[in-house]
Amino acid sequence: MLDLSNHARQLRELADALDAQSHSADDPLAPHPDTLKVINGRHTSRGQINYAVPDALQLQRRIRRYHADHGVQHGDIVAIALDVFLRAKGYPPDLTLPNTAGR
Repeated sequence: MLDLSNHARQLRELADALDAQSHSADDPLAPHPDTLKVINGRHTSRGQINYAVPDALQLQRRIRRYHADHGVQHGDIVAIALDVFLRAKGYPPDLTLPNTAGR
């Protein structure tokens, strides 16, 4: 008799991964749970990110307003927005690297 237990385990892992993806697909703008862990970590090192963005988009004003309405820190708003965008485009972070929180 052929042992299919390894295949069954792989199929369960694949099903779990697909199930996790479908839950996050309910709200495409929802932050990834791993991202929230990093942001909410007490000892998360932080780095500056500076890019010239079009003034017409009023990003600074909108970020300040969102912060005032929801209490989310400015850097966290930017980190969540960029992380959601980059994950959606196929560029997730490798959180297994040492000192990843500061990169």
